[in-house]
Amino acid sequence: MIRARFRDGFAASLPIVMGYFPIAFSFGVAATQAGFTGTEAFVLSLIIYAGASQFLALALLTSGAPLLVSALTLIAMNLRHVLYGPALMREAGADASTRHAWAWAFGLTDEVFGQALGALTRGQKFSEPYMFGLGIGAYASWLSGTAVGTVAGGGALAGWPAISAGLGFMLPALFLTLLLSILSRRQLPVIAIAGAVTVAATLAISGTSGILLGMLAGAITGVLRR
Repeated sequence: MIRARFRDGFAASLPIVMGYFPIAFSFGVAATQAGFTGTEAFVLSLIIYAGASQFLALALLTSGAPLLVSALTLIAMNLRHVLYGPALMREAGADASTRHAWAWAFGLTDEVFGQALGALTRGQKFSEPYMFGLGIGAYASWLSGTAVGTVAGGGALAGWPAISAGLGFMLPALFLTLLLSILSRRQLPVIAIAGAVTVAATLAISGTSGILLGMLAGAITGVLRR
């Protein structure tokens, strides 16, 4: 079986690129509205690189929340990413190379992970060049979208409330599409339990708790079913 190349990964990132750019543009606009400079907004995208968390960071920092509290909140919200690498490598098999995992693992966002996992479940052999192409395409789109948003300025979406509202749904819609692409009878119980726990915990406690508990429930269910 021929291993996927860098350009194959870059091509596979195009659906993510189409979703990331407008969301990142919206973040750039929101950051300038909140009083951040273009450079500060770009650095947030460069370092944090997590859609919902960046909007949460804006809300926390502009509301006067202590820096330590803001940092811990963002870490808790993104703890699920710690499991993406091991889950992906388990699907890839024991012979998969991890020589450059320290570099491409940075790009394992929800959508990149979903796309990579989907490729593996469809029979594609794991390839680090593919992971670099997939991750770099998505990352470049996020950074360029942020940059364009900051240049456009805080009033760019003021006259388009419907577009502004729709942008907030694009990331969940993109991830749901990728999730459905890997849905099978084997994964259905894991997804169902994780989803049910996420919804219940979100309604009973908070959105962050829902994400964390749903992630934990899905991970435990996946381990027990193997």
